[in-house]
Amino acid sequence: MFFTDEVTFKLTPNVPYGWQPVGEQLSIRSSSDKVANIFGLLSYQGILKTFISKQNIDSDFIIECVDQIAEKINIPTVLVFDNAPWHTSAKIAQKLKQWEKRDLYIFYLPVYSPHLNIIETLWRKIKLEWLKPKDYESSKSLKEALLHIIKNYGSEFCINFSKNV
Repeated sequence: MFFTDEVTFKLTPNVPYGWQPVGEQLSIRSSSDKVANIFGLLSYQGILKTFISKQNIDSDFIIECVDQIAEKINIPTVLVFDNAPWHTSAKIAQKLKQWEKRDLYIFYLPVYSPHLNIIETLWRKIKLEWLKPKDYESSKSLKEALLHIIKNYGSEFCINFSKNV
């Protein structure tokens, strides 16, 4: 089972608070330039798969990604989607039976329940904890930092999801 979601990273830093010496003013460049749109899948076992798009994420991109996943699986797999319009579109609905024939199933979370989607925690940790102010200096530095986090998720960057079963 994989929890799925999309996120956009921009050159707008997410700095919830900060300290600076008295009399010294620090600043961080801010821009609304999009750097990366990412469709991600995360399992409780810590398996992270990502697909990066240069354009906005839409139903066509989601279908393309899910088709790639369906080709590679060899056990029944469930993808947990939220109710974003590009997840519930007619195009997605048309693909459901085809994916089910390949043992790939889509499960929709209840409306307005991001707390049930563990990948939301990953996006929050990346934006608020793992990215540093210096990563927002340029598109290149932000992309490099994101790729480093994604590549090293599970070793250098971890989330311990506890389950009461």
